[in-house]
Amino acid sequence: MRRAQKIRPATDAGAASRGTPILHTCSLRRRLLAGLAVCAFAMPLSVAAAQAAPQDQAQTVQFDIPAGNLDTALLAFANQSGRQLLYPQGLVEGLKSPGLKGRFTPDEAIARLLTGAPVEIRRGGAGFVLKPRQTPTSLTEPLAQTAEGPLASEPTQLEELVVTGTLIRGAGNGVSPVVTVTRDELDRSGRANISDLLADLPQAFGGSASPDTALAATDGTGSNLAMSTGVNLRGLGPSATLVMVNGRRMAGSGLTGSFADASAIPAAAVDRVEVLLDGASALYGSDAVGGVVNIILRKDFSGAETRARVGVAQGGGAFERSIAQTLGKAWDGGHALISYEHYQRDRLASADRAFIANADLRALGGSDHRQVASHPGNILVLDAASGTYVPTWAIPAGQSGVGLTPASFQAGVVNRENQRLATDILPEQNRDAVYLAFGQRLAQRLEFSGDLRASKRRNAFAMPGSISNLTVTRANPYFVSPNGSASHVIGYSFTDELGPLRSRGKADSLGASLAAAIDIGRTWRADLYGAYAEEVTRRTSDHRLNTRFLSEALGNIADDPATSYSAARDGYFNPFGDGAANSRAVLDFIGSGYIHTRYVSTVTTLNAQVDGTLLELPGGSVKLAVGGQFRQEHFDTRTLAKTSRATETRTVTGPFERKISAGFLELRIPLIGAANALPGVQRLELSLAGRMEHYDDVGDTKNPKFGVLWAPTGSTTFRASYGTSFRAPSLPEVFEPQDAGPVFLPNAGVNRLVLLRAGGNPTLQPEKAKSWTAGVDYVSARWPGLKLSATWFDTRFTGQIGTPVYENIYNVLGNPAYAPFVQTLSASNPADQAKIAALLATTTSGGLYPASAYTAIVDGRYVNTGGLHVQGLDVSARLGRPIGAGRLDVTAAATYLIDYERKLTPATVWLSLVNTAGQPVDLRAKASATWTQGSWSVTGGLNYVDDYATAAGVRIDRWTTLDAQVAWRASGEGMAKGLSLALSVQNLLATDPPFYDTPQGIGYDTANADPLGRFVSLQLTKRW
Repeated sequence: MRRAQKIRPATDAGAASRGTPILHTCSLRRRLLAGLAVCAFAMPLSVAAAQAAPQDQAQTVQFDIPAGNLDTALLAFANQSGRQLLYPQGLVEGLKSPGLKGRFTPDEAIARLLTGAPVEIRRGGAGFVLKPRQTPTSLTEPLAQTAEGPLASEPTQLEELVVTGTLIRGAGNGVSPVVTVTRDELDRSGRANISDLLADLPQAFGGSASPDTALAATDGTGSNLAMSTGVNLRGLGPSATLVMVNGRRMAGSGLTGSFADASAIPAAAVDRVEVLLDGASALYGSDAVGGVVNIILRKDFSGAETRARVGVAQGGGAFERSIAQTLGKAWDGGHALISYEHYQRDRLASADRAFIANADLRALGGSDHRQVASHPGNILVLDAASGTYVPTWAIPAGQSGVGLTPASFQAGVVNRENQRLATDILPEQNRDAVYLAFGQRLAQRLEFSGDLRASKRRNAFAMPGSISNLTVTRANPYFVSPNGSASHVIGYSFTDELGPLRSRGKADSLGASLAAAIDIGRTWRADLYGAYAEEVTRRTSDHRLNTRFLSEALGNIADDPATSYSAARDGYFNPFGDGAANSRAVLDFIGSGYIHTRYVSTVTTLNAQVDGTLLELPGGSVKLAVGGQFRQEHFDTRTLAKTSRATETRTVTGPFERKISAGFLELRIPLIGAANALPGVQRLELSLAGRMEHYDDVGDTKNPKFGVLWAPTGSTTFRASYGTSFRAPSLPEVFEPQDAGPVFLPNAGVNRLVLLRAGGNPTLQPEKAKSWTAGVDYVSARWPGLKLSATWFDTRFTGQIGTPVYENIYNVLGNPAYAPFVQTLSASNPADQAKIAALLATTTSGGLYPASAYTAIVDGRYVNTGGLHVQGLDVSARLGRPIGAGRLDVTAAATYLIDYERKLTPATVWLSLVNTAGQPVDLRAKASATWTQGSWSVTGGLNYVDDYATAAGVRIDRWTTLDAQVAWRASGEGMAKGLSLALSVQNLLATDPPFYDTPQGIGYDTANADPLGRFVSLQLTKRW
């Protein structure tokens, strides 16, 4: 038998302290969620909902429900009848039922079970709503219909909820696993943002699309300019997880607009988040490969709610504060809501954490990763064998760079610089967000709704300063050579003189939609919506090194009359000194470079679908959803830069646009249900879905999905699914302007001139994936409130889009793995020479070398190459039950990866990466327990990441952290009514992340840990 899950209605997440109903839901098709509870108690019942088929309520069912606890009896009724039940927490607690045996209609059965109970029964959609019996307020007001009387017949029906993973109303969760993060769970976590809580899921991977991976330079994509936070399910990549808000797509963030920014969503507006852990392109289209994250915002809220929060990290940095206000009103036939939130977090400097403060990690058991581009610098000499520059003489410290002699330089000594100095590991963030939602019944069969969300997020951070292998000649008055050479290359850092590279960013996120729901009769409903989403990212980085101005200040080129600077008058740049060797005028001149960028990504969607009951089978109603969608995507960039020229360079890329048209359907076929159940087959249901999409740039895709659900008993359900999914290439990956340039790459100890191509690729095809899942859910009848689940998953990703050449650029020539991307050229082959000449004619640097000098063409453009295979097991457990005067709620979840293997190119073998630094570990788990008694609740949480190793086999320890929260909710009347306080501590024992000797000089693995440390927060919530 299925146990109801307790969920709070969106009307008032803290309503328990005031006697407002908190709902249970019971359903053979899994739990309904909070939005349905909202409809039942916070708004007029929707006229757009489907009417139950008359024969459906009249059909008799064989019941066998023993006498005993009424709560258990209701669970049995839900399982045996297939009807949904909604009722307030505590409504039936302690009550008994006489039981029921025999064939009855669902109406008759529920009335008999509730005989004598102080309960009203209302029919809603495909089930029933139970409410406390009301007392008449006057002699003329009739008593509401109760369990002793006939069932109330509402003039309109309760709206049936569509949950993530299906397009059909009232179908409940299907064959694919869905994890729900509720409003209460967000509050109990102590997290300020929903993106942070999603990152804690065992199924999520943090190796990219996060602020700390961007600032630690461990995000291999290098595309997270806005310091956004994506969601990366299964480690398939943030671009392979579809993120929606209220079922609508978000516009893409980042350098290529390839992933959605979950940190743009105001936490105060979140009702719940549904995470579908399966490929779902058959339902939702592109990007739904690793899964779907649907962030559902509040809609039906009556009253006012004020939230204030502060949080502080031990060791300094990352001080958080936020304040939010939500106002809502529900009336006959409609509702409206507005929510505003301000959030601010200070930066977390690298110096605030010992394992990040210094790139010399020897004190922690690692290596010295400080760079040889330093201040004072090092004189470098080219090693012809390796093709690299080697530090040979150190420029002495503690001198001004004036009066040096050849004997002053220190042969065999290497100056090193801590590049983490004055940098940040988490940026400063400021976000202002507003959300509006409304709905109104316009006619008996028509309902209109809409929503608008807008956020402005500002960020600022510091990264390692500019470095250069600068060339200095005898034209510089400070030049001195230790060996009599006419020029030298010096590895030099400008951090001391110009400071770290500081950037300021703005990320504006917008989403709006209008929708209409039309009841077209006989269980059928039409849903239409139009949606628009936009992400505008701006980044400003000033006081950067301008390499042309540096050449002028070094004396390598003549004074440019177009600039106000004159080396002879204002002074030459002195690269041989330490400390204040250069004047402010010189430094202001060479540090006057800048980069200003703007990225705009938009998506416009028109969607129409109808769903309803297609026909009746003995096992239940065959339900169909069918529809179509039109989508238009847009991306453009603009860059203003002054880093290598005397004048500003303006680069405009795009606008790039594409149009997508799609058709889709979903079918649910209940072969066996409550009315024709067999021994060992209480329920058997098939699900079919399919979607066809046409892209006007990359062609067509067709993606089916098949599922089967089998319940041998009322307490155990088996499920399995197979489907295909895809990710369409982003617009920049297809249309980014192509270019090529000369590069010397090593081959057999010799540096060879090649033409390296870069940019978009119009021949790209969508990435494709095949996904399988199989799982079992068990709901205990003996232990009400206990639910166990296990899911095996397997996803094979092929044709992944990437730039494999750049991942190993100095090992490309002569390597069979990269043979598909290298075309060897011969100076005596006319066809080769014609091809290289044609390419050189289209490049910006075609005249630097003659065509005959090139030995190969290396394709570094985006290409479909390689693959990724992920296989593993998700397990979860949940228990909630009253114990004595209180209540205990326990949850636990874990993900175990069996395989995580990548194929870089078609010519390479599969390489297992699980349990490798920077990659997913084999086991992640989390658990929590909450004890509630009266006005108080105490929560404890555990987070676990298993041990793993570096590529060299060095062990990285497991990481276990504990969280805690103490919460209080006022009871009674007066000013304290609706007041709650929560004191939360993340990482209670201040456990540092396990040490990892990263090449970037960061002492932890940004993919599997975070640098925050112990974090204490206090949240106040007041409901008015």
